[in-house]
Amino acid sequence: MSGLTGLWHFSFTVADLDASIRFYRDLLGLVLVHEQRQDNEYTRRLVGYSDADLRVAQLAVPPASSTNSSHDLELVQYLSPSAEPTDPERNRAGAAHLAFTTDDALGTYERLNAAGVEFLSAPNEITAGVNKGGYTCYFFGPDRETLELVQPPSR
Repeated sequence: MSGLTGLWHFSFTVADLDASIRFYRDLLGLVLVHEQRQDNEYTRRLVGYSDADLRVAQLAVPPASSTNSSHDLELVQYLSPSAEPTDPERNRAGAAHLAFTTDDALGTYERLNAAGVEFLSAPNEITAGVNKGGYTCYFFGPDRETLELVQPPSR
């Protein structure tokens, strides 16, 4: 029986690819692996829009990608067709978030908060479950995509 063999990447659709690259690369420290324009028939069939024209950036969490591909995060800007932003509220069916690990949740929070990144809260101590003893908090990307900062517990 054939089945899944791994994770390739996670993706967000963004309004402004350049602004999102600056956020993920310059603020969060991801590495820009590749950037390209996708204005071709294959992409139109893949995304289901006959007029699709995309800008795409692929980024990796250093020091190396944790997926089977060269990148962990893909950012996609639709040049065509255009659409209004979705409602990214965390409690809506279909909403997603991406969690990043750190060894210093408070220090990372303070650095990003000082740079103007919006957080729901400062890091919270995890007091129950398998990650008890760690710290976590949610924050937002440029398109209000929900991101999470996780400091795993000491093992």
